[in-house]
Amino acid sequence: MRETQQDQLVMVEEQMQRLRSKATELLLREEWKEAVQAYSHFISLCQDQVSKTPEDPEHLLKLHKSLCLALSNRAEARSRLRDFAEALRDCDQALKIESTHFKTLLCKGKILLNLSRYSMALECFKTAQLDPQANGSSVSLSGYLQKCKKLELMSRTGAFDLSEWVVNGFRGKPLEPAEYIGPVQIKKSEIRGRGLFATRNIDAGTLVLVTKAVATERGILPDQNLDGNAQLVMWKNFTEKVIDSAAKCLRTRDLISTLSSGEDEDELEVPEINLFKPESEHIGGYPNEKLDVNRILSTLDVNSLVEDAISSKVLGKNSAYYGVGLWVLASFINHSCVPNARRLHVGDYLIVHASRDVKAGEEITFAYFDVLSPLDKRNEMCKTWGFRCDCKRCKFEEDLYSRQDIREIEMGLERGVDAGAAVYRLEEGMRRWTVREREKGYLRASFWDACSQAYSPEKSARGWGRRIPPMDSVVDSIAEAVGSDERMLKMVVEKLKKGSGGVVEMERALKLGRGVYGKVVKKQAMKTLLGLGIL
Repeated sequence: MRETQQDQLVMVEEQMQRLRSKATELLLREEWKEAVQAYSHFISLCQDQVSKTPEDPEHLLKLHKSLCLALSNRAEARSRLRDFAEALRDCDQALKIESTHFKTLLCKGKILLNLSRYSMALECFKTAQLDPQANGSSVSLSGYLQKCKKLELMSRTGAFDLSEWVVNGFRGKPLEPAEYIGPVQIKKSEIRGRGLFATRNIDAGTLVLVTKAVATERGILPDQNLDGNAQLVMWKNFTEKVIDSAAKCLRTRDLISTLSSGEDEDELEVPEINLFKPESEHIGGYPNEKLDVNRILSTLDVNSLVEDAISSKVLGKNSAYYGVGLWVLASFINHSCVPNARRLHVGDYLIVHASRDVKAGEEITFAYFDVLSPLDKRNEMCKTWGFRCDCKRCKFEEDLYSRQDIREIEMGLERGVDAGAAVYRLEEGMRRWTVREREKGYLRASFWDACSQAYSPEKSARGWGRRIPPMDSVVDSIAEAVGSDERMLKMVVEKLKKGSGGVVEMERALKLGRGVYGKVVKKQAMKTLLGLGIL
């Protein structure tokens, strides 16, 4: 009887050894799914043997060590499949066996780092230092510790700087941003549903938030008209990535569930801003609850952001790509034709900054479409988005557009009248209508095409002389009304490059640049970005 049990034990040990060797080989070959399956089989056998040999301390210790390592390796494979929730469970099981197991702590720290849980990741790396194995991996561990400390500081302060990357011409990888939530909160919005609001005054260029995408999909489309079939393929890939992320992570599913699916938006709850901080616990839901794919698809229809939007700027290698992504917290930002924020896309991160000064209590907004357009065109774009814009600018222009002289200016431009003449008539009209300064910015923004034509060709500007305002005052009033824009910035920069401006003009360009790119690009890097490095 005893010999039979011994034979069975030998057979099981041989089977476990074969499984362990196979799983290790699969892991080294980076065949992650197959490695997970092999390790799962090994772990089941190992756990079964642990339950059957409680009276053999030496054999039990050996089994526990094997189990700990197998759980750690399965966690590594699962993390490569981005199944972070299950990977973390494996790590926690392994650490129950050996609380300072170096490989497991390193794996768990990297997973937490990927999930932007910087403080928790830092604790893992610090604990890993207690393991004797840490001496042989000191360089690697030291690197993770330093990276964690930097990211944790950035997540608290928003002290993020892209300058070195910009100066180097976007070569290599940018400094990885930390997820950051600035002085904002979610409240009911008078614009639509819920929105993001400033809790204190925010200067132009100041970081508002940095958030990592649930998923993105990018590609170079065949032509400038954004080929329909290519877009459909991208959309399909994108939705599959989001659904996969939601299926693997309960927290991701919960956060997506806070977003509107396009129905009964005014009835939705207002979530606390802390729920969107990566270190917070998941906000509800049930692990075994069936994934509502149809609701997720409806949510993506309403909340996905494209990277070629007028209020966004893609930096680095992705700038040549058409992209779509889901950034949950940024999805609460509503549109306005007088936006006060812009966004930068760096890798999978979205960086939102103020494009003009924002007052405490003011809603954070960015443009869903080109706001340097006439009212009629903006109304058409609103229809494609499924809403009506009732911002101050739209209401003001609707009242003013009942005047025949505004219509005549528009009709003149359609007939090909000189842009300078149209700007002259607009400026004269605003004097007669006693339009206030902010409202002048609104109208100049609506007639941007005419303004840009009037001031761009030197002969046109000289032709009208002092009958139209200086370009600088027009640009300043538009920026004050609707925030900075690349086209205005380009106009100022071209003037500087022609030697037509001094220190004041340089400061104007840098101020506009801060509105477009934010304070994450410092002064010298901004000059490089604008091609003003030698001036």
